[in-house]
Amino acid sequence: MKQDLIMTALAEVEDPEIRKPITELDMVKSVSIENENVVIEIFLTVVGCPLKQEIVSRIQQAVSKVLPLAQTQVVFDVMNDEQRKKLREKLRGPQKINPFAQEGSLTKVFAIASGKGGVGKSSLTVNLAAAMAAQGFSVGILDADVYGHSIPRILGIDHAPTMVEGMIMPPAKWGVRAISMLPFKPGGVSQPIAFRGPMLHKALEQFLTDVWWGDLDFLLLDLPPGTGDVAISVAQLLPKAEIIVITTPQISASEVAVRAGTISSQTHQTVTGVIENMSEITCTHCNQPMELFGSGGGDAVVESLKKELGKDVPLLGKVPFDNKLREGGDAGEPLVLSEPEAPASKAIIEIAMNLIKRPKGLAGKSLNLSPVSN
Repeated sequence: MKQDLIMTALAEVEDPEIRKPITELDMVKSVSIENENVVIEIFLTVVGCPLKQEIVSRIQQAVSKVLPLAQTQVVFDVMNDEQRKKLREKLRGPQKINPFAQEGSLTKVFAIASGKGGVGKSSLTVNLAAAMAAQGFSVGILDADVYGHSIPRILGIDHAPTMVEGMIMPPAKWGVRAISMLPFKPGGVSQPIAFRGPMLHKALEQFLTDVWWGDLDFLLLDLPPGTGDVAISVAQLLPKAEIIVITTPQISASEVAVRAGTISSQTHQTVTGVIENMSEITCTHCNQPMELFGSGGGDAVVESLKKELGKDVPLLGKVPFDNKLREGGDAGEPLVLSEPEAPASKAIIEIAMNLIKRPKGLAGKSLNLSPVSN
């Protein structure tokens, strides 16, 4: 009877990396009970699993709900090669695929683009993702800025992915899974990446096919500035990805930002809208608006894209300049979580909510309907 109660409890315990029940993943090796002492043996996917203490905590909490007086001990073993192979096939199937390019994929993919660097694209990507995750959605970030990767720092990720039979388990923070080139560089942050176009394409492809993303509601790509190799590869690998253009109010920034959107006419993608970052702020002394980076950049991009693409492109929002947004990125704590009432946070959260509400297209998908004969 107690054995059944414990197994029922363990069925509610999810692996923190894979986010599926440990019973479903065949991670429970054995359960033994003697008086009020419970010993549970668990198979880890790899020896150095960085989240094994989290697994212990989750198991102990689950058992205490059904057996409040139980003293629960968790003992770890490690899967052998055959067990890891079966786990990989259970999660991904026998062949590698790009799950987001499949016809039945329900993941909404947003490619966050800009014409130039320094407009806060990566910070907005992380904060948008964190805002979505805070609403209970499953969210991932692919750091497609292979040369200038910054997502791990801004998101606060401090450990490398776990490898299981060639399958990469992306680390997560604030409910957001993320993958970047950083953990694959032996030289760390300072080591440069010297990839030509084909290597960039291969890296992005591996991030899509070799990474266990799970069932994501949203995948955000932090693109490098400009319209080079990565933008073209993203269009090929993720043809349904929608582009979000980031600019600042400065006219010189908005002029180059337009190119990040007009490339959609060549790649046959949709431009979801434009975000103006670092907009005016209110002076704390005189309560007057301050235009640190000029004004009108977002509206200018919208108008230019409308003319170039022949369709309406909305201004998704204006995010006021806030030094705490930068500070949060340096500290690895998104502003939308640390100070959700800050003006910049409110603007980002509103944009995220509008993106969440966007319907998922059914064009080209079979509804599995068939006529009924009378």
